[in-house]
Amino acid sequence: MQDILHEIVARKRLEMEHLYAKKPSLRQALLQSQTGIIAEFKRRSPSKGWIKEDGRADTIPLSYQQGGAAALSILTDQSYFGGSDQLIRKARLSGVTLPILYKNFVIDEAQLYAAALCGASAVLLIAACLSKQECRSLLDKAHQLGLEVLLEMHDERELEYAELEPDLCGINNRNLGSFVTDVEHSFRLAELLPRDAVKVSESGISNPRTVSQLREAGFRGFLIGETFMKTDNPGQTLQDFIDQL
Repeated sequence: MQDILHEIVARKRLEMEHLYAKKPSLRQALLQSQTGIIAEFKRRSPSKGWIKEDGRADTIPLSYQQGGAAALSILTDQSYFGGSDQLIRKARLSGVTLPILYKNFVIDEAQLYAAALCGASAVLLIAACLSKQECRSLLDKAHQLGLEVLLEMHDERELEYAELEPDLCGINNRNLGSFVTDVEHSFRLAELLPRDAVKVSESGISNPRTVSQLREAGFRGFLIGETFMKTDNPGQTLQDFIDQL
């Protein structure tokens, strides 16, 4: 019995090493990429319902990697987006080695542990969901767990959160209250962010020309989901999109 106990404890130590181990860097992947595309696995949305109810996390994320994505984003909220932490595990088991963004509405440290355990590289923190102190606390904890932070902002009032020096600064072009999308948000707010911030434009991007224009405005990451997921072959659609850049 004692030998089995030692074996179990040794395995648990390896699991904890994995929890705290350095993950693939989303920040570095975007800085080094020629495209900067964060391809998103998104099965459902509150505004449009099911986008791809039968979308499989053991095939689509890997097809994104093969199609040239710089990184991936996987929705893990179950109630409104049809996601789960298991989707990231399935993507990793399928062979995905790219950085994966754990995309959810993170409000508690427990979600950060969940993100680290399922194989994410970074987590999304949304300024609209958190006080500045809450955001600072979660950002610090994420870093302790070896996770990077993409801090999402939507308007001028939230730009003060950039003072917390997240790994990446995101501008969400979609209003989370009305779900109205306007890419002009990114162009307008980019120049108000810190000069050295790694900027990510999120939502509403459906044209390669828009990506090129956003890159000229200083963005290095472009989170795109529905444009790919609504098609029969998301990975091929991504590859065709990249070919046009």
